[in-house]
Amino acid sequence: MPGLYFEEFHVGQHFRHELARTVSEADNTLFSLMSMNPQPLHIDAHFSAGTEWGQRLFNSMFTFAIMVGLSVQDTTLGTTIGNLGFSEVTFPAPVFHGDTLRAETKVLSLRPSKSRPTQGIVEFEHFCFQQDGTLVARCKRQALMKKRGEAV
Repeated sequence: MPGLYFEEFHVGQHFRHELARTVSEADNTLFSLMSMNPQPLHIDAHFSAGTEWGQRLFNSMFTFAIMVGLSVQDTTLGTTIGNLGFSEVTFPAPVFHGDTLRAETKVLSLRPSKSRPTQGIVEFEHFCFQQDGTLVARCKRQALMKKRGEAV
């Protein structure tokens, strides 16, 4: 499914993204080490066993990336110019190895670009949930989107 063009979005539009992703210990360790994050909460089982969580936490930056990534197929695949920014990023509940993540997106606002007449800015709000429906991440995102008729 291709992404949508600027004109195909409307304020209040809601997407429940079909794809889901179960996260693993290997995902967490690899991402943490590749991103130069040596936080023992993510990579040290012995250390983490002594925390209030009793186990390793899944890296929140990877949770964030998965949340946005799950939205791409339905919203911006091939039609985005780029991300302009993220705001109000929150992680209200922890993610652990074996959790399955799913995402939803709501369109908050639209405006044509003043400096680029063939493009527009869409503000999304992304939500990420665990398998039991617990909200584990949320953010607002501004994306520069192609208008219909611009070369893909």
